[in-house]
Amino acid sequence: MSRATVTALVVALIAGLVGVALMPRAPRLGAQTTGDRDLAAAARSAAPDPSGHRGLAVALVENGRIRTAGLGDRDPAGRPVEPGTPFEIGSVAKALTGMLLADQVAAGVVGPDDRLGATWPEVAGPARDVTLAELASHRAGLPRLAPGSPLGWARILWSNVSGGNPYAGQGVDTIRGAADRVSPDDDRGEVHYSNLGPSMLGHALAAKAGVAYPELLRARVLGPLGMTATVVATRDDDLPAGRAQGSRAGGRPLDPWAGSGYAPAGAGPWSTAEDLGLLLAATLAGTGPGADAATARFREDDDTRIGYGWFTTRHGDHEVVWHNGATGGFRSYVGFERATGRAVVVLGNTDKGVEPIGLRLLGVPQKTADSATSVVLPWIGAGLAVAFTFLGGVSLLGTARRRRLDQVTVLAAAVWAFAYLGLGHQLGDWSVVPAWLWPLGAGLSAAGVAVAATRWRALPLVDARVPWRRLLSVASSVVAAVLAVVAVAG
Repeated sequence: MSRATVTALVVALIAGLVGVALMPRAPRLGAQTTGDRDLAAAARSAAPDPSGHRGLAVALVENGRIRTAGLGDRDPAGRPVEPGTPFEIGSVAKALTGMLLADQVAAGVVGPDDRLGATWPEVAGPARDVTLAELASHRAGLPRLAPGSPLGWARILWSNVSGGNPYAGQGVDTIRGAADRVSPDDDRGEVHYSNLGPSMLGHALAAKAGVAYPELLRARVLGPLGMTATVVATRDDDLPAGRAQGSRAGGRPLDPWAGSGYAPAGAGPWSTAEDLGLLLAATLAGTGPGADAATARFREDDDTRIGYGWFTTRHGDHEVVWHNGATGGFRSYVGFERATGRAVVVLGNTDKGVEPIGLRLLGVPQKTADSATSVVLPWIGAGLAVAFTFLGGVSLLGTARRRRLDQVTVLAAAVWAFAYLGLGHQLGDWSVVPAWLWPLGAGLSAAGVAVAATRWRALPLVDARVPWRRLLSVASSVVAAVLAVVAVAG
């Protein structure tokens, strides 16, 4: 074995040991418990894999009685989750917007077949002809989001990568402008999930009432139910005190979402297990304002129907009325079963799905419940973890073994090797991928540096016909690598 190989192996071993101290650590559901201890124990049993969860707030309604509990930590500092801890609820707000429609229909303010343009006269484009019921049931033939410019889509993509708020700056005018530009497609009448449609619905109802959406929701739904802890954060100043902190299942903290444009669809609403328990108890009993929204009216597929915002899905012998929510760093689930009179709320402060926990608490068998969460997103995070952890080291080793090589090329490859390590650390889902892979990647990158170092003195500074072009290319590459890591870590 050559001296260079031995050196590379020793350096890799040392770097790997250092990497063990620095390797990513996915959150795990903490041992702290508040509220009803029997419910907390049942929720822990329903979440057999604690990795990827940091804290949960749960509520269970049985025979009209509401029990609540908090499990684990609300933030990395270790403060406990309590039944009254606010969580982002995401698209659970669509069920609230559907209830707002049902309430306004019952009050005679609007009809379900009223056109958007009649309810919101400022809308003058093709979308003015869709009905309020179509908007509430995702049957309006509208896109998922408002069409935007390439710069706008780049901003949303960057927010997702950097952990920011992708809905920042998108107000009511954004939704009204989209209503003037979009046309219902050929799938109108079929259920195709949309954030744009429920947002149009919420703002149309608010415009009809002459108030903003948060005020109308509070006056007609939240207030009558006593949901005093539920707020719609249209600005950062509206974020509730004592709230949970959201993060990736891999541990990376994320910014909360706030905004007025997509608030009726779930960008900005916060609630608690206690408040949502009140909502489900009243909806299950049929006494809450707009409770008729949960009545299934239209078919999505063989197992699922939809009302105004609420879905009804058959899971074997169980027929569950439900909605879930997903924001940058939170997951939520609310569901009830009329046949058993049982309802459940599960709120989590990471992006690991909580639907299986809710379904198990409702009595759905584990295998059936586990299938309720999509496996696509976790495996995307797993792929990023593996790819970024090893890509840089493999590339650097390949570069270091080239026949024609120069120092600036080696430098750029080394910077990218460790930049990829940083990206893998921050963007990877380490609740799915074993964290010990990251020190292996660190060792591989360090081995590449050691191999390159054995050739460094013999290499020219620049090996190119036009040196300044090579220098400019390498400099821009290094700057891009540094900016990417700083942005993602920021």
